Amino acid sequence: MTPARPWLPVLAVVVTLVLWASAFVAIRHLADDFRPGALALGRLGTGALCLGAVALRRRRQLVRPQRIDWWRFVTIGLLWYALYMVALNAGERRIDAGTSAMLIQLSPILIAVLAALFLGERFTRWIVLGLVLAFAGVVVISLGSGGSGGHDVLGVLLCLVSAVAYAVSLILQKPLMGRYASIQVTWMACTIGAIACLPFAGQLVSDVRAAPLSATLWVIYLGVFPTAIAFTTYGFALTHMSASSLGITTYLVPVITVLLAWAWLGETPPAMAYVGGALALLGVAVARRR
Repeated sequence: MTPARPWLPVLAVVVTLVLWASAFVAIRHLADDFRPGALALGRLGTGALCLGAVALRRRRQLVRPQRIDWWRFVTIGLLWYALYMVALNAGERRIDAGTSAMLIQLSPILIAVLAALFLGERFTRWIVLGLVLAFAGVVVISLGSGGSGGHDVLGVLLCLVSAVAYAVSLILQKPLMGRYASIQVTWMACTIGAIACLPFAGQLVSDVRAAPLSATLWVIYLGVFPTAIAFTTYGFALTHMSASSLGITTYLVPVITVLLAWAWLGETPPAMAYVGGALALLGVAVARRR
């Protein structure tokens, strides 16, 4: 389907990439003010409210979830939203924003492997070669980030947990997209993730009281822009572009993240992280070769 304004999908892609890249920088910026669980709850709670408002305006598109699909909604909410965000927030307390963005971009190769195992897609030699290259990249990043008594290596592992959670969730979400509107799937999963993070409510209240107002506003920014708006623009772009071509554009997120982190935080990844990141992204590109 071609939109009335052909440039709108391109604009939606640009908005999505910039906002998702900014999330890595914002999380890193908030590391000293909000604990991982509190930050996840604040972001998810804000995002769920925004998405809920949009979903209610489009309530004609909403349908009652089938009983057989509820386990998928719950699992996606627990993995992609709750676990993903808590682990990423914890990981970015130990490694820089650019390196964490590179590690998250391992998700496409994990998705390719899971699709071959569970969706019947062919497991090709390119996937094997890509897996080897990506694994080598992670090893290089870990070696280049291991100068703080192992704490940085733990940050790498936490980001890898986020990447795995994202990959598994995307495989689980694929069957839902043919039965439900994108806004409904995103809203329900985000709300479930927020509910799962409610045990961190005490931490959130405490951190909001102790943090400066600017930090709290950054939490709201994470919920409104990289979560609610960026997922919406991504869905709009996906309506007008193929999934494969749109997926390739996410490889630009680490590049934008490094530039934003340098401009806003004055930080750059260690030299070894660039080498490892290039290897990892090369592995992703090779694995997705058709």
